[in-house]
Amino acid sequence: MKKHIKTILAINLFACGISVSAGTPVRWTTERANQWYANQPWMVGCNFTPSTAINQLEMWQADTFDLPKIDRELGWAQAIGFNTVRVFLHNLLWQQDSQGLIDRMEKLLTVADKHHIRVMFVLFDSCWDSNPQLGKQREPRPFTHNSGWVQSPGSQYLYHPERLDELKPYVQGVVKHFRNDKRIAFWDVFNEPDNYNNSPDKDQQKIREQACEELLKKTFAWAREMRPTQPLSCGVFLTQWDHPDKLSPMEKIQLGESDLITFHSYGKMPEVRRCVGNLRRYGRPVICTEYMARPEGSTFDPILGFFQEEKVGAFNWGLVSGKTQTIYPWESWSKPYTNEPPLWFHDIFRANGMAYSSAETNYIRQCTLRKPAF
Repeated sequence: MKKHIKTILAINLFACGISVSAGTPVRWTTERANQWYANQPWMVGCNFTPSTAINQLEMWQADTFDLPKIDRELGWAQAIGFNTVRVFLHNLLWQQDSQGLIDRMEKLLTVADKHHIRVMFVLFDSCWDSNPQLGKQREPRPFTHNSGWVQSPGSQYLYHPERLDELKPYVQGVVKHFRNDKRIAFWDVFNEPDNYNNSPDKDQQKIREQACEELLKKTFAWAREMRPTQPLSCGVFLTQWDHPDKLSPMEKIQLGESDLITFHSYGKMPEVRRCVGNLRRYGRPVICTEYMARPEGSTFDPILGFFQEEKVGAFNWGLVSGKTQTIYPWESWSKPYTNEPPLWFHDIFRANGMAYSSAETNYIRQCTLRKPAF
């Protein structure tokens, strides 16, 4: 009887596209991915770092983990209808205190769940400072966009690819602990892995590029070995993907390994529409995990409304203006700013909870509260 039940279960799992072999789990089938997405609400939210943290390390380290501020600011996210947030982790946090990191992740998930918000965690990130250091983080560079953000992992791994396997316990430890947690929407395994810090040493730059490709493939495999119930993804961001035959080696890995198709676009409405149309060809759910840069023409109105109509998940960059200083544009790294820009680049609220633009938050609420057409 037990054998008969197991046979029926295996047949049913196979019909749903779920691997039942004893081997390494593989990418979700398109059927499984679309079935999963059909059972999800429209995912709408933001990339979230509390206003008191300059980067991932300051957000999560024990001395600076500010749960009351996280609670307060996620309450503001809930008030405008956000139901999901994208949150960055860091490998050094695991190496510093793995159990402490898990405990603080549990606390954040509990607070987010109180506000009816799920979390999408990002395991690695290729952007900004390549030399992350534990401990007290530096103060923000005045009037400068994301002046203290750090890469994960840093150059100590990406210029020494023989060390990449040292990162496996971090990936598998985090994913294993939360693999059945319904408070997690899905996993973003590597943010912009091809957003390279250009090095004058071309040989060194090539080592880094190859290491990022290798780490991305390894991270998908390491995470899948833990058999998470949540899907995995890695977002493309460099082009508009008009020609599948012109994809970069990194984009081929991203689009070929992701259970869900995720992307970044800080372009205007025509560009966003084009991106979505091009990515639909892969037959999988499409989610935008970064958008909204006002001076670039990437604005909530009309882009968020388009995402809602198409059931494309939508995560703008930033929630509350704070130590990341992402109200300032990318160009603030080279062009001096001395005051708050008249047009914010990212973020929605001031540190006191006042909206940067009440018209904007009203529009967001209209989209998040509107009954979806899908």
